[in-house]
Amino acid sequence: MSSDAYNEVLKQIQCLIPDEQRQLIKDIEAMLHRQAESKPRHSVKEFGGIAKDHWKDVNVQEYIDQERDSWGG
Repeated sequence: MSSDAYNEVLKQIQCLIPDEQRQLIKDIEAMLHRQAESKPRHSVKEFGGIAKDHWKDVNVQEYIDQERDSWGG
């Protein structure tokens, strides 16, 4: 997994003093956090139609009643 660029950066990091290394870690964490937040969120609407064939011959009310009966409550 390590590339030449990665190994070069790692060598440069090892030349930093510990305070600089800790600051670099904080900066990388902040960068990754921003990237995670900027990823598009998915909408439940994207799942529309998934497995619709699974339900085509199922009486939904009977299914719900059977599920409720299985709870034993």
